[in-house]
Amino acid sequence: MTLDSIDKKLINLLQKDSKQTTKQLSIQLNLSVTAVYERIKKLEKQEIIKKYVALINKNKIEKSFLVFCHIKLIKHSREYVTTFEREVLKLEEITECFHVSGDYDYILKIYVKDMDAYRNFMVTKLTTIAYIGSTHSTFAIEEVKNTTAINI
Repeated sequence: MTLDSIDKKLINLLQKDSKQTTKQLSIQLNLSVTAVYERIKKLEKQEIIKKYVALINKNKIEKSFLVFCHIKLIKHSREYVTTFEREVLKLEEITECFHVSGDYDYILKIYVKDMDAYRNFMVTKLTTIAYIGSTHSTFAIEEVKNTTAINI
C-alpha cells in the first residue's frame, strides 16, 4: 500500500498520542471526522497500525533495571534455535528478543527490579534453557533516547 502525505501525518500524530480523538485529529489534518475514522480503519485493516498500547513508567513498577543480554547457542541447528525461541517467549522479564548476526546469536532486552533480581532471573530461568553456550550481559547506565515512534 502506498501512503499519501495525509496518511503519513496521521500515523505520526497517532504515534505521538494514540488517545487523540478523531475530532482532534480531524482538526490537525483539516479533514472531516469521518474521513479520519475511515483512514484509521484502513491503516488498521492493512496492519500498518498493528495495535495500541500504554507505555509504562518502569520506575513506578520497580522494573527500571535494564539489561541487554547477548546469547550464544552451542550450535545453530533448527532444534536448538526453535527450542531457545520457544522458551524465551515464556519469560516475562524479556521484553524483546532479536536473532542477530555477529559474535552472538541473540540479544535480549530484560527489565527487572535490580541486580539481585537479574541474578535470580539468570540462575533460575534463563540459564536453564537448553542449548545456551554462553551469555554476556550489559547493564544500562542512563537512557539517552527511547522512542517507539518510527518517523514516516
